[in-house]
Amino acid sequence: MQNPTSIDAVQRILAEQDYICGRALGTVTYLALTLGRPLFLEGEAGTGKTEIAKALARALGRRLIRLQCYEGLDAASAVYEWNFTGQMIAIRAAEASGGVDRGHLKDELFTEEYLIERPLLQAMRPQAGGAPVLLIDEIDRTDEPFEAFLLEALSDFQVTIPELGTIHAPEPPIVILTSNRTREVHDALKRRCLYHWVDYPTFDREIEILQARAPEAAEVLSREIVAFVQRLRTEDLFKKPGVAETIDWAKCLLALDVISLSPEVIADTLGAILKYQDDIAKLQGSEAKRLLDEVRAGLEPH
Repeated sequence: MQNPTSIDAVQRILAEQDYICGRALGTVTYLALTLGRPLFLEGEAGTGKTEIAKALARALGRRLIRLQCYEGLDAASAVYEWNFTGQMIAIRAAEASGGVDRGHLKDELFTEEYLIERPLLQAMRPQAGGAPVLLIDEIDRTDEPFEAFLLEALSDFQVTIPELGTIHAPEPPIVILTSNRTREVHDALKRRCLYHWVDYPTFDREIEILQARAPEAAEVLSREIVAFVQRLRTEDLFKKPGVAETIDWAKCLLALDVISLSPEVIADTLGAILKYQDDIAKLQGSEAKRLLDEVRAGLEPH
């Protein structure tokens, strides 16, 4: 599928993949696709940053290539590695046959046959269906040297393998970078990208999202779920629940045939929306009932 030709088209094709996005996010996504610029999405965990890359790849019929970042990630791990086991077997076989020409053997060992492609190199290769979607997930977990390398790679959409030379992407991939802002990413990398802060959705938009991702949930239950999660986000919690937790909780409640929230049901299923014991402990006893009463009072027609 060709890239969408309008902001409305971007929102529509994402909605067809059950990803509901606002006008601002639709606009910056459209511009990233139209201008061929990387898209840098920053925000709290669970607000849908990673999911938009998946939805976009499905909508466009493109391959999704994901580079999951972590502390200590280096250029070699992100681009390529050599299949040392295969190389050693080839060396042993050559030695066993006798008459080893070391120069010729070296040339044979460092070829595409023994190359293990990692995400960045895969994204530079031609793909069936068009340029892939390259998701560089949680870039804030890496360090500055890797950022500097990434800046160079994304500027020219090429990587260099000393033994093989420079490999240039015939068609630049669609690049989406995400950050949970555990640390500040260098300005130089951000300047290379279009930027958007992905915030928690409004009540109405979160209802839309929940209806798309858990359509079996009745309207009354959906409204209670979203209102309760949004109320939780105003509490002093170590980790506020994201949209992903809203969806997970709804699916858990549906699996338990819950029709409406109760303090007991909330207490039994808190592990679906809160991931730290200290946060869960704050909702024990009468606290869950108090919050639920506030939520219901807010939902009552005035």
